[in-house]
Amino acid sequence: MEFWPEFLASSTGKEFVAGGFGGTAGIISGYPLDTLRVMQQNSFNTASAFSILRNVVANEGPTALYRGMAAPLASVTFQNAMVFQIYAILSRAFSSSDLVNDPPSYKGVALGGFCSGAIQSMILSPVELVKIRLQLQNTGQSIETRKGPMKVAKNIWKIEGLRGMYRGLGITMLRDAPAHGLYFWTYEYAREKLHPGCRRSCEESLNTMLVSGGLAGVVSWVLSYPLDVIKTRLQAQTLFSQKYRGILDCLRKSVREEGYEVLWRGLGTAVARAFVVNGAIFSAYEITLRCLFDK
Repeated sequence: MEFWPEFLASSTGKEFVAGGFGGTAGIISGYPLDTLRVMQQNSFNTASAFSILRNVVANEGPTALYRGMAAPLASVTFQNAMVFQIYAILSRAFSSSDLVNDPPSYKGVALGGFCSGAIQSMILSPVELVKIRLQLQNTGQSIETRKGPMKVAKNIWKIEGLRGMYRGLGITMLRDAPAHGLYFWTYEYAREKLHPGCRRSCEESLNTMLVSGGLAGVVSWVLSYPLDVIKTRLQAQTLFSQKYRGILDCLRKSVREEGYEVLWRGLGTAVARAFVVNGAIFSAYEITLRCLFDK
């Protein structure tokens, strides 16, 4: 029982807590846009985000945009805490400077982000599988209807087993590892450009945190978006509705049937969400971290 007080009092523990607050802020601020993005990606027509929004709100009410939020809210808080903690440790480990007060090098930031993205995929993949199935309920794109996250997860486990729970793990890792490397590098680079010297002094304004975090989210999403479209389609299918045999098969069939533009369908929604969510994540992380270290 003495572990937690000691852990939370350490710098590693404080980074873990701050990352958790960041994850919570990101989920709450961007979930409706994430629901619209998933619906656009898995749709076989080219309806705009606004048309989908109007249809969902008219038929099911605005709360439908938050369908499935409980699963990622519970897990992403922990997942984001873990990612930021691993990133903080690895970015320093990959940096050449031995001085404690020196910020990690940009090389250390990119490598630390890449490794943390690969590791977090192991937790995130089953969570995103359940989230996608929930978001597509009652849209004609999923056989799951009126079920909560636990029932959906149990149903997947019962029918498809462990392999089914980790459907899409490979594409999730391909998406997240390079995206996280670019994500953290862009944030650190942008905040230093907007407020020179802030990486060492940690005195940047809230606006700098919001803009730098938002830009980091946008850049990483634009890079990884085609992979995210493939991931959504692979995870939306079940054992009894398998249209795609794997990543390359999904890519070939999607492009052949709908053209290359399918790989960018919903990008506008994703970019808007990325700016809002990641601005909130980094702001909550930095502010919480400073509050904890000032104690």
